[in-house]
Amino acid sequence: MSTRIGSPVLVLMGVAGTGKSTIAALLAGQLGWPLQEGDDLHPPENIAKMAAGIPLTDEDRWPWLRRVAAWIDARIAAEEPGIVTCSALKRSYRQLLQRPPVTFVHLTGDPELIAQRMLLRQEHFMPPALLGSQLAALEAPGPDERAITVDIAAPPEEQAAQIVSRLRLVGDR
Repeated sequence: MSTRIGSPVLVLMGVAGTGKSTIAALLAGQLGWPLQEGDDLHPPENIAKMAAGIPLTDEDRWPWLRRVAAWIDARIAAEEPGIVTCSALKRSYRQLLQRPPVTFVHLTGDPELIAQRMLLRQEHFMPPALLGSQLAALEAPGPDERAITVDIAAPPEEQAAQIVSRLRLVGDR
């Protein structure tokens, strides 16, 4: 699959702890593309709720998802590629974000590995206790969605290389 429809925009998606930020940073560095950390677009109320161990509702997520969509639209309007992290757990969320140059990169793996990674994270607002609610909410991308799936068991550098290869991405550097 090639994303060379206009300037590609990648949405690195998946539950917390799958390495979205790590892989996005590697890709942005290799490709020279703008990167937006989706967590930075959350309203403060969402961060506080998650930090308190309270799962977000759809109502909580929609304002955040609209901010992510606005960032994507800005990349498209500027005819620039980009990378944004966003859990995009449900098909309805991805429908809000989907545009012709957008490809979802679903980072997924063994729930025990994800839980171990979350336990090792420092200074992140998302507690490991919320992993179960995210896994329960996750609707993996279907065959009709522009998405690839990447197993997080491989080292981050291999995951990034796999994404570049599978999507035939060309950097600005």
